[in-house]
Amino acid sequence: MNDQIQRFLFDQTNVRGEIVTLENAYHEVLSRHAYPAAVNNLLGELLAAVALLTDTVKLDGTLSIEVRGQGALSLLMAESNPGGELRAIARLAEDAVLPQEEAGFRQLVGDGQIMITLDPREGHRYQGIVALDHDSLAGCLEAYFFQSEQLPTRLWLEADGTRAGGLLLQRLPDAAQNQDVDAWERSVHLADTIKAEELLGLEQREVLHRLYHEETVRVFEPKALRFGCTCSRERMSHALLTLGDQELRDILQEQGSIETQCHFCHTFYHYTAAEIETLLDNPDAPAPVIH
Repeated sequence: MNDQIQRFLFDQTNVRGEIVTLENAYHEVLSRHAYPAAVNNLLGELLAAVALLTDTVKLDGTLSIEVRGQGALSLLMAESNPGGELRAIARLAEDAVLPQEEAGFRQLVGDGQIMITLDPREGHRYQGIVALDHDSLAGCLEAYFFQSEQLPTRLWLEADGTRAGGLLLQRLPDAAQNQDVDAWERSVHLADTIKAEELLGLEQREVLHRLYHEETVRVFEPKALRFGCTCSRERMSHALLTLGDQELRDILQEQGSIETQCHFCHTFYHYTAAEIETLLDNPDAPAPVIH
């Protein structure tokens, strides 16, 4: 399977992990945009990261990671939902000049912050913010876990424009006596030996076997992932209403109709003047559907 995430744990220890591989979903994201290669690689890392974090926090809802920077790359955003659907987008700053050589995360993004938002189906929305104080996306996300979750967490993220992959290890609170007290340091040390071509090119169980063939690893059933966009005519209608009555009517007077587009999947939504008036008169009504 090209797109999946797999949970695993080390028996008799307080160490757990996740491993993710993306190909088709990654391709679907890149096919809708024309980003430079360095941006494509970062988007792949971000897609892998949002899948890993969603499964790690076991959220029944939407999780998003938003990187806002002051460099040539002003925005990176990825989102997952409970159905295993992923989407992502990048935005270059106006008049951005990308480095000629292969650029890294901080070279492209510069100073800024990462916002991680957990939006459960039931309960309150939560948002955590950490500064971009590390040279890699993985390092910044590790800082988020240390600050917000207070659980030692390590990530390894790779992408090459074709495939994306990620590995996450996390040390849970001690649950029993006489556990393997060296398990965390040992598992991290072994994971540090992983090569990009292994994480991107090998089956997940083969990766785990290469790293941990001397450990007792329990591997769970994989979960399928895919590209998916949560945009809809109803959501777009609500977004238009936030512009206000006067601005919408000014646009109608100038253009005769309104056409807007989802930034993630590029789906177009067209509204006639009559449909906009209906929205303005009945903002809580279901969005008009075109047959």
